[in-house]
Amino acid sequence: MKKAAGGIVASLVLLGFAFAAHAIAAQKTSTFSGEISDRYCAKAGSHESMMKTHDVKTIEECIPACVKAGGKYVLVDAANGTVYALDDQQKPAAFARQKVKITGALDKATQTIHVENIEREK
Repeated sequence: MKKAAGGIVASLVLLGFAFAAHAIAAQKTSTFSGEISDRYCAKAGSHESMMKTHDVKTIEECIPACVKAGGKYVLVDAANGTVYALDDQQKPAAFARQKVKITGALDKATQTIHVENIEREK
C-alpha cells in the first residue's frame, strides 16, 4: 500500500513539473521596452537614497551596488508605470541604466519576464 501511494505521489509531482514547464513554454513571446534598474531603487522611485547608502556618485554605479547588496535587476517601463522582475540576472548587468528592448515571455502572476534576449534600444 505504501509503495502504491508513493508511486501515485511521484506521478503527481512529475505531472505537476510537466504542466509547469508546458505553461512556461506556452507563454507568448513579446517585446518589452524600458530601462534596466534595480528593485530597491525602482520601488523607491529614485536612486538618491541608495547612492548615499552605497557611497556612490552616479546611477550607473548605484544599480550594480544595489544588486551586489541583494537587489535584483528589473525592467522599469516608465510609459506604463510597470516594474518587471527579470528571471535572468546575468544579461541585464551589462545594460544598467540603459534603455533596452527585452524579448521574452511574461509570467503575469509574478510580473516576471523570462528573458530570451536584451538589446540596447536605438
